[in-house]
Amino acid sequence: MAANIRRHPLEIPPPSEKDWPKDDEEDFFLQDPDRKRDALPQPFRMINKVVMQVFESAMEIIERREMLREAQKRKVQPTKCSPTAEFQVTGRANCLAVSGKYIFVGVSVGLAAFSTCDCKEICAWDAVKTEICALHASDLGNESHVLLAVDEMGLVWLFCFHKESFLLIKALNEVGDISKRSTCVEVVLSLGGDYAGVLLQDSTKAWLEIYQLPKDSWLREMEENSEAAAGLACSERRPSRTSVETQELHEDSSAEMDFPVSANQDGPKLDLPVLLLTVKPPKPITGSSFESPLDALKEVDDGSMLGLGYNHLIKDFQWELQETIFRSTYREYLEAEGVIKEEVPRHATFHFLLPNQVLQVGPDMEVQPDVPAGIGVHWGGNHNFCLYLLNHPLNEQVDSDLKPDVVWPCAAPIACSAVSSCSRYLALAGEDAIITIWDKHLGFPLSVTAILEERFIRSIHFLRSSAAASDDTPCPGTDPVCPIVQLLVLCTDSSYYLVKAPQAGKSSITLLADRPEDPNLTVSAVVPILAFPSAVLIFSWDGTVSLMNTDTSQTLYCFSTPPSHAVASPWQPVFTVDSVNSCLLLRGDEQQQDNELAQSKASHSTIFLFDFNPLKEAFPKEPDLPHKSLQNLPWFERCNIFLRDRQQSPLGLEEPKYWSCLKARAAAMDKEKQKVKGQKKQ
Repeated sequence: MAANIRRHPLEIPPPSEKDWPKDDEEDFFLQDPDRKRDALPQPFRMINKVVMQVFESAMEIIERREMLREAQKRKVQPTKCSPTAEFQVTGRANCLAVSGKYIFVGVSVGLAAFSTCDCKEICAWDAVKTEICALHASDLGNESHVLLAVDEMGLVWLFCFHKESFLLIKALNEVGDISKRSTCVEVVLSLGGDYAGVLLQDSTKAWLEIYQLPKDSWLREMEENSEAAAGLACSERRPSRTSVETQELHEDSSAEMDFPVSANQDGPKLDLPVLLLTVKPPKPITGSSFESPLDALKEVDDGSMLGLGYNHLIKDFQWELQETIFRSTYREYLEAEGVIKEEVPRHATFHFLLPNQVLQVGPDMEVQPDVPAGIGVHWGGNHNFCLYLLNHPLNEQVDSDLKPDVVWPCAAPIACSAVSSCSRYLALAGEDAIITIWDKHLGFPLSVTAILEERFIRSIHFLRSSAAASDDTPCPGTDPVCPIVQLLVLCTDSSYYLVKAPQAGKSSITLLADRPEDPNLTVSAVVPILAFPSAVLIFSWDGTVSLMNTDTSQTLYCFSTPPSHAVASPWQPVFTVDSVNSCLLLRGDEQQQDNELAQSKASHSTIFLFDFNPLKEAFPKEPDLPHKSLQNLPWFERCNIFLRDRQQSPLGLEEPKYWSCLKARAAAMDKEKQKVKGQKKQ
C-alpha cells in the first residue's frame, strides 16, 4: 500500500527580528496567541495598561472595604445611646469644664455657667468680649470654684466663681507693652485648687511658672462680703433687651475691648496668687570649668543636684575633638541630611504630685495628704524627669536658675507621662517606645514594657483596675495597693495597647486595636472613665464616640447625637467627663443645608449630656479592697508596712544576710522599746 512520506522533516522556522518582543512588551508571552495580531498600537497599549491598573487598584480597595464591612457585621454591634438632656449655649462653645454642680463653658465672647441639675444658664462673663479656648475648674468648697481660662491671644484669666457670680482676679501674663507679652501654651490646675501651673513662651524662650492660690483667704473674704461679691458679678442672668439696648451695649463693650477690666475694682479685695517657682528648660551641656575632681566634689557638697550632667570633668577641647571625629566619620551622611543643631526645648509636660517617699520633705514642714507637695516636669527631647518641691522657704522659691530636688534620668527622651488618680503610680514613655511604671510609694519601677512594633507613643492613660474597683473613687492622699495596674497606650498611628503590671509577677502588653485601614477611623482622643473599671472613651475622626471595655477588647456602647446634629470638630472634639455625676458632655453642631441658616450656625452651640449610670451593668464589679491611708499612721507602723512591701516585691532585699541583720536590729529595737516602757511604769 502506497504511503505519502515527506522527504524533509518538519522544522520550526527561526523567529524573525520583526517578531521579537519590544522593551515595552515584556509580558507579550502572557497574551492570548489567537489575538496577537489584534494588539493595539502605541500609545493605545500604554493607555490600556494604565486603565487596567487603575481598575485593578479600585477593585482591591473595594474588596478590602467589603471585607472590613463584613468583619464589622460579624462583630458584636455596640448599643446606641441617645443623649438624656441638652441645652443651648449662646456663641460657639470652645471648651467645657465641670466643677461641683456647675458646668462652665468657654464661648466665643467669654464664659458662661450652667447648672448640672436643670441645665439652665446661671450667669455669664463677657466684659472683654474675648474668645476662651481652654478652661480648667476646681471646687474650693462652700459653693466656690476657681477657674483658669486661656483666650485666643494666649492670656491666662484667673476667676473665682462664688454665689453664682464670676469674680475676675487677675490676668496672670498681662503686661503693659503688648510687644513683650508672653503667650500661654498650657495650664494645669491642681485638684483642690491649691496650685496652678502656666507654661509660657515668647519668640526666643519658654518657661514654667507655678502659682500658689490663696484659696483660704478667698473663701474667708467672700464669705464676709457675700453681698458685695454678688454685686461684683461681671454679668448675671440677662433679661431680654430691645434692639436699641443691644446696639448700645455692643458699642459700649466694643469700646472696652482695648481696655480689659481690672480685677477687684468694685468688690472685695481678693489676695493675688503668689509666684512660687519659675522653672526653665535645661541648659545644653558644655565643657567643665573645674580644675580637678576635688573642685567638682566641692560643688556637689554645696547642694548641687546630681543627674543633670552639669558637674562633670569633660573639657571644651574634648567636646570639640569628639565632634570633629564624629563629623569626619559620618561626613557623607551629614552632608546628605544636613546637620541638626541642638535647640533649647520649648514645650514641657508637668504634673502636681502628692507627698510620697520619693519626694521627701523636711521634718519641719507641714504636709497635708491631699495637697500637692511637688511637681514633676519633663521637657521635650530631654531624658530627665525632674521633681521640684513646692514648700521651700519664701526667699528660695523664685530663683533664676532653680535646680530640681530629684532627677530621674531615662535611657531615651521622654515622649509623654501620666499620673494615676490616686497619685501613687507614675508612668513614663520614651521615644524608643519603652514604658516604665513607677511605684512612688515604694520607690522602684513596677513594670518596664516595650512596644516591639516600630511605633511612636502619642499618649498614655491610667485605667481603673477591675480588681480594685469600688463604688467610690479613691480620694487623693490614699495609698491603695492595686493588684493590677492598667495603662492604656495610644500610638501616633491610632493603634492602642493595654499594659497590665501586677504587683507580683510579670507585666504584659496586649494590642487592643491595630492601625485602622479607613482614615476616617483615626482616633482623635481617648479618655478613661474612672467610674467604671477598665473603661475608656474613644473619639474618632468620623464623629463616633464609643465606650470600650479593655478587659474584653469589645466596644459596648456608642454615643450618637440626633440626626439633625453632628459632633463638632471630630478631629478635635469639645467634650468633658463629669466624674461626680457620671455623665459625658459633648458639643454638637446643627447640620444646616440653607446658606442663610448656615451663617447663623456659629451663633449658638448645643451641648448634649449622656448619662453613664444605666451602663454599670456591663462592667461587673469585683470584691472591694480596703484602702488604707499611710499619711495618718505613726512612723513605726509606716516603716513596718514599707519593709513588708519591699520584702514581697520582686526588687526587695535579695541578700539574706542583710535581711537577717535588719531583722536582728528590729528585734533589738523592740526589746529596747519594751524596756523603756517597763521603766516608765515603775
